[in-house]
Amino acid sequence: MKTDSYVIQSNVHFPTDYNLLYDSSRKCLDIIQYFLDLYSCITGWRKLKAWRRILKNGSRSVGNASRGGGKNKEARQSRSVRLYLIDAQNLSTKLHDTIESLPVMNARDIAQIEALEVYLGYLDKHIDLLERRIIKGETIPHGEKMFSIFETYTEWISKGKLHPSVELGKKLLITTDQNNLIVDYQVMGHLSDSESVRNLVERITSKYPEIETWSFDKGFYSKDNKAFIMPYVNHLIMPKRGKRNSLETEYESTKTFKLYKGKHSAIESNINELENCGLGRCPDKGYAHFKRYIGLGVIAYNLRKIGKKLIEQDCQINLRCISKAA
Repeated sequence: MKTDSYVIQSNVHFPTDYNLLYDSSRKCLDIIQYFLDLYSCITGWRKLKAWRRILKNGSRSVGNASRGGGKNKEARQSRSVRLYLIDAQNLSTKLHDTIESLPVMNARDIAQIEALEVYLGYLDKHIDLLERRIIKGETIPHGEKMFSIFETYTEWISKGKLHPSVELGKKLLITTDQNNLIVDYQVMGHLSDSESVRNLVERITSKYPEIETWSFDKGFYSKDNKAFIMPYVNHLIMPKRGKRNSLETEYESTKTFKLYKGKHSAIESNINELENCGLGRCPDKGYAHFKRYIGLGVIAYNLRKIGKKLIEQDCQINLRCISKAA
């Protein structure tokens, strides 16, 4: 068996606090527009289109100041952010004043107001984050950041690769057998590769009690993980990260270790095939649909592998029949 992980990207744009602030304001204004179209009794939003333009221009201004170089960049950035925050805060105040007076006539109105409360919360959150980062010069803790207001499960994942250096989505852990079929998969959440090993081993060994070989890459290594897996596997291929002692160097220099370590690259080919068949980026909305999309993709991959093998067997049978007839 072989185990590896890769990132399935969410269908999101690259996040910054200022464009997420604009996304939040845009969705709030969309919901206000919904009520304006249905109820003529709502007042105070005659300039709704102007609000859209003001916030969009503010977001672009901050983006241009952040990307550009030259002298006084910090001053330009700070000035554009201050103006942007004034407009965003004014909008937030107006929305808070309006939300209590919106008419509720049916279940759809209730759902729209609940959505407005969510997006208004995101608006206030990103006003705070942008002010703290640029105006107050704070470093925002990773746990406070959001990477999408639409796909809120999205994670910022750095895997140490040159390109892309950062991916936005969720890590998928897959395990394949000698026939390149996926026998186990898991959407990893906030777990690292090494933290996911114990649960993986328990799942696999409950279904396959006898395992000849099992290979991992260095990201899965820890002393505890290696000790936990050893009783279940005849040949464990788990290269150590960092410096090795003499016994570890000797073990990783054996012919068997090198043979199965070389075969581990087959799972990289399986991952490339998954990405080419649609499991590189999920177009569906929501975490439940994200996980369903992955599950269906894994099933489709296995069926494709099985179908390809059956076609090869039929071709061989037909060739033998033709040769006998000749």
